[in-house]
Amino acid sequence: MKLFHAWLSSASRRVRLCLEEKKLPYESVAVDLGRQEQHAPAFLAMNPNGVVPALELAPGRFLHESATICEYLDEAHPEPPLRPVDPYQRAVMRNFVRWTDEKSLPNLLILNWSLMLQPAAQQWSEEELQQKLARIPTAERREAWVRIARKPYTDEEKAQALHRLLALVDKMEAMLQDGRWLVGDLYSLADIAAVPFIARIAEIEPGALAAAARPRVHAWWQAVQQRPAFAAARLQRFGDVLRDGR
Repeated sequence: MKLFHAWLSSASRRVRLCLEEKKLPYESVAVDLGRQEQHAPAFLAMNPNGVVPALELAPGRFLHESATICEYLDEAHPEPPLRPVDPYQRAVMRNFVRWTDEKSLPNLLILNWSLMLQPAAQQWSEEELQQKLARIPTAERREAWVRIARKPYTDEEKAQALHRLLALVDKMEAMLQDGRWLVGDLYSLADIAAVPFIARIAEIEPGALAAAARPRVHAWWQAVQQRPAFAAARLQRFGDVLRDGR
């Protein structure tokens, strides 16, 4: 398998975590988001949405959407299991993963893109901007690129995005009343979906994960970081990656 991904992308991190939990060998192909390699025709042939990640299973067989990729990997390689056996718990898991994609991701993108992509995008000429927008396949992402290039997010908008992102931590604190992991006692794709968001919160607002503030999430985060797959998936700090250029 080949994973086309970006090191700082939350969706890419999710798939890397899943692959490492399964101990599946794969070739890592880093995609430079700043250079918009995800909008090149070769990448769009793998993922027509023009976002990372994309997983090549075999020549001509591709998967996109991180939640779909992770479910495929668990179904195709069932050991160790990352989905509950109980149908109700499995549905809870899927609803949580969807919630993170719909509620957490838009706010994380505001915070991440302001650091990762905005400085370079602001330097583009109008001609360069229009050329780049023409390659982006979705209206939603075109709008996002226009924002960082011409109407950068304000400090107030970023503060609001962080406030909304922290709703995830409260949701997790409530879910963890029922077990060590988010869906009972099985480490599952729900936990994997949350890890990239909590990793960023740990950098941006570490007090939100303190034992005194949210003891269950604090214990969960400590346990996650002890898993071998966490280190193998390389969820480096944002500042370190941006400084080193990788």
